Amino acid sequence: MSAAVSWSGGKESCLALHKVLQRGVKVSHLLTFVSNGRCISHGLRSELILAQSKAVDIPLIQKEVTWDTYGEGFREALDELKKAGVDKLVLGDILEIPAHEGWVDNVCKEMNVQPIKPLWHLDPLKILNEFVARGFKAIVVKARANLLNEKWIGREVDQAFITEIGQLKNINPCGELGEYHTFVYDGPLFKKPIKIKGFEKRLIDNYWFLDISLFLFDK
Repeated sequence: MSAAVSWSGGKESCLALHKVLQRGVKVSHLLTFVSNGRCISHGLRSELILAQSKAVDIPLIQKEVTWDTYGEGFREALDELKKAGVDKLVLGDILEIPAHEGWVDNVCKEMNVQPIKPLWHLDPLKILNEFVARGFKAIVVKARANLLNEKWIGREVDQAFITEIGQLKNINPCGELGEYHTFVYDGPLFKKPIKIKGFEKRLIDNYWFLDISLFLFDK
């Protein structure tokens, strides 16, 4: 039996994958939910997620959903994965989110899939520091405009970033409450980096987005 990783393209799911692989867990799939060709949570183009899958050499399942059909789609995806020999789901969750507390755990229990949360209740700043220290590279691709201004979009997640984000009040340093999201483009799991060549910053519904329209990945 094997594990799948709930994959958003961001730093927590990537570090969670790294940690379970170090523990000897066999990971057979990445699982992403998309809507209209974009990752439903981060707004990343689906082809960027596919490039990550190729870079880490783990097959990707992209499930088309809307927010209204997310629950149904989640269960369908777990059912498909179970038929492929998956009995564990790796999650990058750090803390309980009030509107969704226990939801994933309940669905996994219902579907007889074991949830694994290697980052659960770890200190957010320690997570960021470990992510950078291990050699992963990521940039900010989405941020709530009422909390973080345009200058944060496209920023590298490095020591300067960690210092600055850690000084801000009312913001989880990892963005666990949706303050910001990231895209990982290189690191120790990557066979080759994903090179970002073209992008546009956009303000949509109180969120800043980095819309990456051109990238290179030599598989």
